Amino acid sequence: MSGSVGIVMMVHNALDRATQVARHWAESGCPVVIHVDSQVGRDAYKEFVGGLSDLPDLKFCKRHRCEWGTWSLVQASQTGSELMLETYPDVRHVYLASGSCLPLRPVQELVDYLAERPRTDFIESATTDDVPWAIGGLDAERFTLRFPFSWKRHRQLFDGYVRLQRRVRYKRKIPMGVVPHLGSQWWCLTRRTLSSILEDQQRETFDNYFKRVWIPDESYYQTLVRLFSTSIESRSLTLSKFDYQGKPHTFYDDHLQLLRRSDCFVARKIWPHADRLYQAFLTDEDGAMKKAEPNPGKIDRIFAKAVERRIRGRAGLYMQSRYPVEDRENGATPAPYSVFQGFSYLFEDFVPWLSKSTGSTVHGHLFAPKRAEFVGGVRIYSGCVPDSAPMRDANPKAFLTNLIWNTRGEQQCFQFSPRDLQDLNWFIAKDPNASITVITGAWVVPLFHSNLSFIEIRKEAARLQKIESDHLNILRSPWAKARVRIMTMAEFIEAPMEPLQTIIDTIGPRNNLRTLSEAPKMVDLTGFGKFLQNLKNQGMHPHLMGDFPSGDDIAQTIAKPRRPYLVRK
Repeated sequence: MSGSVGIVMMVHNALDRATQVARHWAESGCPVVIHVDSQVGRDAYKEFVGGLSDLPDLKFCKRHRCEWGTWSLVQASQTGSELMLETYPDVRHVYLASGSCLPLRPVQELVDYLAERPRTDFIESATTDDVPWAIGGLDAERFTLRFPFSWKRHRQLFDGYVRLQRRVRYKRKIPMGVVPHLGSQWWCLTRRTLSSILEDQQRETFDNYFKRVWIPDESYYQTLVRLFSTSIESRSLTLSKFDYQGKPHTFYDDHLQLLRRSDCFVARKIWPHADRLYQAFLTDEDGAMKKAEPNPGKIDRIFAKAVERRIRGRAGLYMQSRYPVEDRENGATPAPYSVFQGFSYLFEDFVPWLSKSTGSTVHGHLFAPKRAEFVGGVRIYSGCVPDSAPMRDANPKAFLTNLIWNTRGEQQCFQFSPRDLQDLNWFIAKDPNASITVITGAWVVPLFHSNLSFIEIRKEAARLQKIESDHLNILRSPWAKARVRIMTMAEFIEAPMEPLQTIIDTIGPRNNLRTLSEAPKMVDLTGFGKFLQNLKNQGMHPHLMGDFPSGDDIAQTIAKPRRPYLVRK
């Protein structure tokens, strides 16, 4: 008969839903004992009792004032269990549930399932060394320290008293024969085991000990069941999921199919206004779910992904609802991008050449002083990112990350130089998605072609060299995670095809690798060596360019690509 399973319900809010669920249990043939938190008002309590007064096998036990993490929750379950065992001698299993629990399968299936396992206790029970989910920084210490203060109402006293006990090395004595265990507070115990716990001669000793244990409702029955049970399945028949902070997940209407897949008998915790869930599971007596072994692991993967998304977010996504702490974000940016420093000064048509050669989106100087030079000269780019320098400079990190996020799936490339905004040098250097190629000293080429006086050129060259030197120190830092390649201007001009080929191979389409036969057109560098020597003569040492001959001409013939050679075994 259905009466072989008794339900002890712990209720403290959403009394209308508790009424609905309690009636479902009772009308399905299960005796029900309800404990109502004494903090529930007298009028609400009377209305709740009156709404269930027509059910003969439903009782209300003595009320206690319950508070999370305190002994009162164990005391309430003890009171309800004692009334259940005393009033209903035919009950063989006692199932502890809350007012926010919802039966997912016809009650008779639960009764039949437990009838086939008359000696089995279903309770999650594991030692502190075996579980990774003890939240709050207290695992073994919850059993060896005293916790007389409420964690929620007296947090400072709670924390201060813990620190004091640690400082004086206080350690409580655990009752002889007791090995502390932890687990979910929602259990289903046999009459024999539950009676043994409640009627044991040492109950007073055990109760006095657990009254000062941290969160005793997760350890009292879970520990004592090991002393009396002959058959334990260390799992709960109630589906309850917790987030990384130890807070229970709440199920809403859109979790309907997810709950069906779990094959569990009961789920907690259900949102009180989830009308669709209550309608589906409390009225579909023909079998809301198929008969199967409860298997909450089927949806663990989904919950694990949800927890990871909540903790880490999406790679490279910054938003008002989740703005991560610096260096703790899940990836600085969501996709690879390339930064080229010095190329646009050495080549007249580097941007269109690179775009044509790789199929990538190639911008100009995105951090130029006057405006962001988007590809094609547009004023507003993908995602409504404007080219306004003041708006960009107000938050350059958001400017870059928004640009990369809004163009996921496209390879973004942009030019950079010491003349540009330098605020993101560290951010880009530490970004594993960044690929940075630098031709050092190439910034001097515009000065070489300028009509400025030599005094002005010397002053500007000294300023730009200092900026680039600082940037190079960042790129060579052990904290830099970007893919960095640095060449002096002299090294690059001597053999430009190899680095250009590397660029094409790195960011070009993988299925279209080809050997370059020509490079973009290099600017006229006639007299460049003499220009550098004049800078030296004026007292400014342009060391970042590398070693250039001091003559009037520089050979600008670009070496042909090296022919591959074959090594035979």
